[in-house]
Amino acid sequence: MSAPIHTAVSVRATPLWRLRLAGAFPRYLLYALATAGLLASVRFAIAPPRPRIERSTTPSAALVDRAGEGFASLFARAYLTWDSTDPEAHRLALAPFLGPSLEPEAGSQPPESGEQRVIWTQVVQASATRSGRLYTVAVQTDTSGLLYLTVPVTRTPYGALALVGYPAFVGAPAFTSAVLATHLSEVEDPALITVTTRSLRNYLSRSGTELAADLIANAQVSLPGAPLVLDSLQSLRWSSFDRSVIAVVQAHDERNARYTLAYEIDIASVGGRWEVSAIQTNPDS
Repeated sequence: MSAPIHTAVSVRATPLWRLRLAGAFPRYLLYALATAGLLASVRFAIAPPRPRIERSTTPSAALVDRAGEGFASLFARAYLTWDSTDPEAHRLALAPFLGPSLEPEAGSQPPESGEQRVIWTQVVQASATRSGRLYTVAVQTDTSGLLYLTVPVTRTPYGALALVGYPAFVGAPAFTSAVLATHLSEVEDPALITVTTRSLRNYLSRSGTELAADLIANAQVSLPGAPLVLDSLQSLRWSSFDRSVIAVVQAHDERNARYTLAYEIDIASVGGRWEVSAIQTNPDS
C-alpha cells in the first residue's frame, strides 16, 4: 500500500481594494469607451469635418473658361450680324442674351439700308474683372472688315453665363514684328541632320511606313492633313532644352504653293542611333 500524498497549500493575504478593483475593471472600461463615443458624437455634431479643398495657385486671369469664350463669341456674332430688310431678326437674335437689364438689341441700332454678315470670330484676349471676365473678340465681317469687340461676361450663383454690361469696340491687342531666337546653336552632328531631314521628308509627304523607321518605340505622330514636298532644310538648331531640335524647311504642295515652315522635333539617342519621339505636336495631349 502506497503512502498518502500530501499537497502543500499556501495562503497569501490580498488587500480587499485590489479584489474590488479587479472585479470592477471591466465595468469601468465599458464606461470609459461609452463616454469617449458620446464625446466624439458631440464633436462631429458641433463641428463636422469638412473636405480639404485644394486652391489653384494659377492667377484667375490665366484660367481658361471655354464656355465663357464661346458665349462671348456667340454674342459678338449676333451683335454684328444684321439685315435692314429684316430688322426683327437682329432683335430676336440678341434677346436671349439681354433680359430686362440691358436696352433692346444691347443699345445698338443697325442702319436702315444694307446688311452685314460675320465671317468668323475668335477670342484673342481675356482679363479678370471684379464682376467676371472681359473677353476681347476679333470679328471678321464682310462689310466693316476686322473689328475687335469686348464682351463682359459673368457667372450667376448657379453657374450660368450672363452678360454683365454693354459691349465696346476696341483696338487690337498690342503686337510687333517677329522676334526669332538667335541664341540657339547649330546642330553639327551629320547623323542627326540626316535623320531629321529624312523624318521630315516622310512626315510632310504622309509616308507613315517610312517615317516609322526613324521613330522610337511607341511614338505617337499625327501626319499632316495634306501632303507636302520637302524642298530643303534651311537650318537645324538645338532647342533650349537640348532634347529637341528646331528645323526650318522649305516645302511646296501639289498646287506649287511654297512655304517656309519651322518644326520642333523631339529626339533621343537609342543604342548610338538618333530616333524621333515627336514632331511639332503631341497628338495625345
